[in-house]
Amino acid sequence: MILILLLILFPLAAALLLLFVKDDGARDWLVRIGALVIAALSIVTAVRFFNAGSVYFPAQSPFVNYLMLVLEALMDVLIFVLGIKYRKLPACVMAVIQLPLILWFDLSLAHGIEVYNNLCIDRLSLVMVLIIGIVGSLICVYALSYMKDFQKHQEGADRRPWFFFLMFLFLSAMFGLVTSNNLAWLFFFWEVTTLCSFFLIGFTKTDEAVRNSFRALHMNMLGGLAFNLALILAAIFYQTLDLDLFIFYGARGYDITMVSVLLVFAGITKAAQMPFSSWLLGAMVAPTPTSALLHSSTMVKAGVFLILRLAPTMGWGNLAGMLAMLVGGITFLLASCAAISQSNAKRVLAYSTVANLGLIVACGGIGSPEAVWAGILLLMFHALAKSLLFLCVGTAEHQIGSRDIEDMDGLFSKFPRLARFMAVGICAMFLAPFGMLVSKWAALKAFVDCGTPLMMFFIVFGSAVTLFFWSKWLGKIIAIASGAESEESGVPAGELRVLGSLVGLVLLLCLGFPIVSSQLVVPFLQETYDSVGALALSRPTMLILVIMVAALILMPLLFLGKTKKRIVPIYLSGSNQGDNVHFTNAMQQPAAASLRNWYMEGFFGEKRMCLAGVILCCIVIVWALSLVLGGVIAYV
Repeated sequence: MILILLLILFPLAAALLLLFVKDDGARDWLVRIGALVIAALSIVTAVRFFNAGSVYFPAQSPFVNYLMLVLEALMDVLIFVLGIKYRKLPACVMAVIQLPLILWFDLSLAHGIEVYNNLCIDRLSLVMVLIIGIVGSLICVYALSYMKDFQKHQEGADRRPWFFFLMFLFLSAMFGLVTSNNLAWLFFFWEVTTLCSFFLIGFTKTDEAVRNSFRALHMNMLGGLAFNLALILAAIFYQTLDLDLFIFYGARGYDITMVSVLLVFAGITKAAQMPFSSWLLGAMVAPTPTSALLHSSTMVKAGVFLILRLAPTMGWGNLAGMLAMLVGGITFLLASCAAISQSNAKRVLAYSTVANLGLIVACGGIGSPEAVWAGILLLMFHALAKSLLFLCVGTAEHQIGSRDIEDMDGLFSKFPRLARFMAVGICAMFLAPFGMLVSKWAALKAFVDCGTPLMMFFIVFGSAVTLFFWSKWLGKIIAIASGAESEESGVPAGELRVLGSLVGLVLLLCLGFPIVSSQLVVPFLQETYDSVGALALSRPTMLILVIMVAALILMPLLFLGKTKKRIVPIYLSGSNQGDNVHFTNAMQQPAAASLRNWYMEGFFGEKRMCLAGVILCCIVIVWALSLVLGGVIAYV
């Protein structure tokens, strides 16, 4: 239990120190040492509990329970005050509703319920601990040089102490969230992540930042209210707050529909599924490290973690399962379509995140061991590849002054390492034999086995359009040889080291995913389900894919060194003027070669796709919640 407490408390202590450190040198050392310790603690925890199975800790402490109650109340009061300050009525209303519910639950209902184990660590928790500890720490280190450059372009006081305080507090809350077995404790950490994301998105305090931060707050508070109601119903109808017992009851056929639907709804809001995806898109206004943290190792992963945790209680014939499957499937398809029409690299990454989270949510909704296997692997590959891509885009934006994909011509010539890192991240998201596509194949197999043609439609067409927008971006980076000299000396060495580390982790996971599957994911499924059938990929198939990845990594070694082959000018639909960029056209006039992508705005416009997604998902959610409400009324 000491390791778990260290995971939660050490980032919190580092956050409090960083809040008061003003000197750049001291902050740099504190962040680097703190990140190293957090990463080391996460690895030590994984090693310690690797073969231990599910380990539970009572961790009984009335003081902690009352402290969480006080902090939850203070958070609601703070939200109410900020809502008054910025004239945001929905925030005030939800804070006023939630505060008495929290007090009633904690001071009345929860006192009659004995929680046997407040903390738990199992293999799914270990996956999340490694993602949070390693990826989250690397993002914090990357933020040091990024925020120095960011601060140069900002007016007013230096607010970096506040920024790094929030980043490390976020990590602390996530560690608490993924190791909590007490639903009330999980809810507390859930609300802390909501508040941290609110402050990080609104960090610059511009009108746009404030507006988007409150949008995120409003939508996540809706999920918080649903979670709060789930706690109340669990206490009244099921007399338990132990998450493992609740899942056990559901898996054994007990009717837990009312609570599970509300928890799935909370997970959907946190995971930015339609109709709540706009808060994650609005988060792009924040500094790049915030976007990377929200999209890869925290916040949205909390939502899919909860849904994957509840997966054994779900399925097509289950209301909560149908809610997750339909919302996740619709979001996967329509968010992928919306990404086609985007030229802003961050918005492409944002829609891709929303889409892939939708696929994971749908896997959780199916609830079969095969689907959960695919969902957990998708979660891991997505966390690494997406954090790499977000940070690459942040570095590129600082160097070329734009985050538009159409401005990335000649990136391989000007910033060769950065372009290669970005290419690895893109390939990891959609190309075989990299793990993301392998996981999608497993998800497709699970969708087929669930026997619902509608779900097969979602994943087949969603995956097809995914190939479209990733191919466009990759082609843009590597297509034009500009002949420009390298400008990579201007990229901070610290940023390149972090990006290189993430590339290494992506490739390592692709090479080691059969071991990850057999030693982490499959044992978790065997503990969770009565029986685990054959997975979509056999062990020989996994080994073949690993050999293919290794061959791709080794292949560039064949082209190292000088060559005696004659290099000829590139043909450019006319006489090349020697720089591989300009040519003489048919009218004997000089012209510049350029490639521009087709964004198909008329077919896959953002507004059109989002409107369709919002309408369809709202219908599904209203249908599910109305049935829950009807069940509560009938019970009363």
